[in-house]
Amino acid sequence: FVVGLCLLLATFPETTVAFSVIGLHGSSCLSSNIYSCHSSRSYFQHISSLKMGIKFENPNRKMRVAVVGGGPSGSSAAEILAREPNIETYIIERKMDNAKPCGGAIPLCMIDEFNIPMEIIDRKVRKMVLISPTGKEVSFGNSLKPEEFVGMTRREVLDGFLRRRAIVTGARPINGLVTSIDLPAGNSPTAPYTIHYTNFNASKQGTPETLEVDLVVGADGANSRVAKAMGAGEYNFAIAYQERVRLPEDRMRYYEDLAEMYLGHDVSPDFYGWVFPKYDHVGVGTGTACDRPAIKKYQRALRERTAAKLAGGEVIKVEA
Repeated sequence: FVVGLCLLLATFPETTVAFSVIGLHGSSCLSSNIYSCHSSRSYFQHISSLKMGIKFENPNRKMRVAVVGGGPSGSSAAEILAREPNIETYIIERKMDNAKPCGGAIPLCMIDEFNIPMEIIDRKVRKMVLISPTGKEVSFGNSLKPEEFVGMTRREVLDGFLRRRAIVTGARPINGLVTSIDLPAGNSPTAPYTIHYTNFNASKQGTPETLEVDLVVGADGANSRVAKAMGAGEYNFAIAYQERVRLPEDRMRYYEDLAEMYLGHDVSPDFYGWVFPKYDHVGVGTGTACDRPAIKKYQRALRERTAAKLAGGEVIKVEA
């Protein structure tokens, strides 16, 4: 049995994903090795064909797998697992309409690899401007071919599409919040994991329920309950803060196919600030891993540096 921890890396482009997969039960895991790769799709195509240390043999039921987290990592994992006829796949997500504070930029290769339809892409960015702390601007993108671009998405649209595709493929959705996970009793290689969660499928208040599974995939972000259950220990992570700003038409034209990245300790001590175009507005945000309590201070500084270009804009959504 395996518990997987999926980490959505805070790099540009934001939607690069990596998995660290750790076996827990000696001979019953994948030789107790740690596997890493850069694509949830390619990883689960690999893992679904592996023979576990103890082969799952139960003529009365399928192997049960729970994917905790319904973002790009979790949805992609659930889709691949749901294709296997002998796997019963569950995908657990608390906020089915969640708008994650993320720039939403995805590379061209991801569009092909994950079969992302073009209607999911809000803008095709072909120009990037880096702005230094002193205001010096450096432009990129002049060497791009006509068919090359960076896709800009809204995470609620991208995540929703990937999650729906996993469900259509066969994953069973649970609108729930995982509260804890009991490891197999006595460290048994054949006993199930017990997931405790609050089910919000039929009630805003939610009802406490449990689910027994043979394998758990953790794709539940920085405050992962799966990571806690598997004893992952302390690890560093980044947080982000983003405002959606609707601009006057003339100012929005400037960002038609252009994105900006702001550098400097005033907007982030270890990351960058961004202005990324969306469907009919821009996302303005920043992130940090080393000074998380000060995230709002960095966002205020970014808004000050972008004030002239965003003049007349209206904040339509705040994501934190």
